[in-house]
Amino acid sequence: MSENDGEKKVADRYLKREILGEGTYGVVYKAIDTKTGQVVAIKKIRLGKQKEGVNFTALREIKLLKELHDPNIIELVDAFPHKGNLHLVFEFMETDLEAVIRDRNIFLSPADIKSYFQMTLKGLAFCHRKWVLHRDMKPNNLLISSNGQLKLGDFGLARIFGSPDRKFTHQVFARWYRAPELLFGTKQYGSGVDVWAAACIFAELLLRRPFLQGTSDIDQLGKIFQAFGTPTPSQWPDLVYLPDYVEYQTVPSQPLRKLFPMASDDTLDLLAKMFTYDPKVRITVEQALEHRYFTSAPLPTEPAKLPRPAPKRESVNPRASDFNPLEGPTVLSPPRKTRRVMPDREGFDGNANQLDKIHEHSDFRQAAGNYTGKNEQVPMSIDFSVFASRPMSRPTINSADRSHLKRKLDLEFQHPE
Repeated sequence: MSENDGEKKVADRYLKREILGEGTYGVVYKAIDTKTGQVVAIKKIRLGKQKEGVNFTALREIKLLKELHDPNIIELVDAFPHKGNLHLVFEFMETDLEAVIRDRNIFLSPADIKSYFQMTLKGLAFCHRKWVLHRDMKPNNLLISSNGQLKLGDFGLARIFGSPDRKFTHQVFARWYRAPELLFGTKQYGSGVDVWAAACIFAELLLRRPFLQGTSDIDQLGKIFQAFGTPTPSQWPDLVYLPDYVEYQTVPSQPLRKLFPMASDDTLDLLAKMFTYDPKVRITVEQALEHRYFTSAPLPTEPAKLPRPAPKRESVNPRASDFNPLEGPTVLSPPRKTRRVMPDREGFDGNANQLDKIHEHSDFRQAAGNYTGKNEQVPMSIDFSVFASRPMSRPTINSADRSHLKRKLDLEFQHPE
């Protein structure tokens, strides 16, 4: 049997049903494993022209996932080449956390939020124990199975860390989830970048919308500083030594109670520790899991009882967003000419600290003002009038950005030290 015949035999084992989504490097299909009868997801990665050589991103994802076996990490079932493309076969996941957050028919109780976030941190903690950085934490990379189990997916940007002199590209994560040290161009970083992104996801669960929606890297830093104040030398001594450091006008921090009016005291304390500016002082994922937030009432909801979007017909993309179904995973800044202004943007700004001074969104302020400020068991996710507006488009990348990122990642793979 020739090599091509072998590839075809393996490929014929999987019966493709529909496209689930299209990302930076390829297409994801829903398929049936005719050998086992199981539903799987197949990620077809374009290998490009022969002269471009091996796709190091795909090899890294395969290598890492073969070593990362945990209930909160997606399982790689198989991998095979076919017709010049590399196919990765994963266990099928019904939906993702972004779909849960954006579904207006879903009410997330404090216990539900606690459960989803706890599973997120458990998967991330396992990665860090294995010295793996995920580097692409965001809600649509947190996949949810039919039994409610949340699992980290998309390890295309993941990287082994631990060597003190090792340098990485800072152009990782979607911008809204990018830590400030990355935005200032650091090439040496550790698990703190994943912690910051996880904190942004936590905030998004609480607010039911992205927390810090910058339109550029500079604007993203501005959004961060408007929320938490401009960092001082005592807060972050190494800030001025970062490669792309620029001085920002000093602004005071906003009280977390104002940014998250419906959150409990334990919630705010955990958020504050995860949103610490200095990555050397920022709480670790293991420490976050031991925080009293997870042991105080209400206890996390059992995964099988968590609310999820209603199942969709097979002809409809089950992973697609209600707002932008053609958009795939993103990791870099958007093209400068991409239209980012939406109708009535004043009613839907990603930074909650602008409620009073920057944007006059009276409905949100009125709802926030009715909260007593005590550690009461009240809903953390309220469908405010911001849902009436079309949300801001998530950052996307163009072909030039993809080529630049691919070169960066390939260099990381070829020169790990």
